[in-house]
Amino acid sequence: MITRRRALAALTALATAAAVAACSRADSSTGDAQDKGPAAELRLGYFPNVTHASALIGLEKGLFAKHLGNTKLVPTKFNDGPTEVTAFLGGSLDAGFIGSGPAINAEARGAGVVKLVAGATSGGAQLVVRPDVTKLEDLIGKTVVTPQLGNTQDVALKKLLAEKDLTGKVQVTNRENAQTLDAFHKGEIQAAWLPEPWSTRLILEAGAKVLLDEKELWPGGRFPTTVLLVRTEYLKEHPETVRKLVQGLLDANEYARTDTAGAKTAVNKQLETLTGKGLSQATIDRAFTTIELTADPIAAQFPQLAKDAVRAGLTTKETQLAGFADFTALNAVLQGNGRPPVDTAGLDKK
Repeated sequence: MITRRRALAALTALATAAAVAACSRADSSTGDAQDKGPAAELRLGYFPNVTHASALIGLEKGLFAKHLGNTKLVPTKFNDGPTEVTAFLGGSLDAGFIGSGPAINAEARGAGVVKLVAGATSGGAQLVVRPDVTKLEDLIGKTVVTPQLGNTQDVALKKLLAEKDLTGKVQVTNRENAQTLDAFHKGEIQAAWLPEPWSTRLILEAGAKVLLDEKELWPGGRFPTTVLLVRTEYLKEHPETVRKLVQGLLDANEYARTDTAGAKTAVNKQLETLTGKGLSQATIDRAFTTIELTADPIAAQFPQLAKDAVRAGLTTKETQLAGFADFTALNAVLQGNGRPPVDTAGLDKK
């Protein structure tokens, strides 16, 4: 089988070298993958952030485990998107909640390795600044922090600076969120573009104010902050397991809609377990006002996000997203629950 595949790959390479160069090993390795039934385990990635509330609620309330049944759920905490992308590409992660920026980067680094299968959160990211900063131009010569090079907030900030002809005039650096809070306290930085709950923590604990809510930059105020990716091979071999995971996601979002107080408590319990300290009630209350939990990945925005990475100077070539999405599981679950399907915006077509 391996010899036949290599022979076919060689013939294809001679015929269409450019196309093959853009493909990853995942495309050939998953081509013959077939449904193997429920998986023995599901390795699920997520962050200890309020923008990953769907994951945190699903874990705390046992909603994923409830649907997965005999499939062993193995939760894996990540603190940044690039590290989670590496886990996906290395095959050590089956599914994961992740920012839209790193999700696109995963496709750029390994075309076809992962599929966008659902959304999780819209909103929940803000540019917060010191009180004396009243406009973006006030940050010239000053330092602005984002969580990680190439993460969702990093792309958004650098793209905006480029649009305002401020690239190189504003110093952009990357720090872990907890370090950013400490640095803001000490006066070492003047601004930060952060996801929840960190933007709220800088406001309530360090005297920051909102200069810009990222919602203001998108039509209707909606953009994909957190989405759900699944390894393509895993999706092909265990489609029913993926559908059960997506059902757990929808249940988590529905729980948050019908019992917001309970959802906040569930998120806080997970954060306390993961970080050793929960959030104050004021912090989690404010953070929840900035997010929308939605299984819709808002696919129509992804081509613009790919362009933004180029505008931000993080890549020289726009990532091609044809075939990046597979909403089969999501739409099956939605329709089974009597809800309308989600638009793929053509991202499921190659």
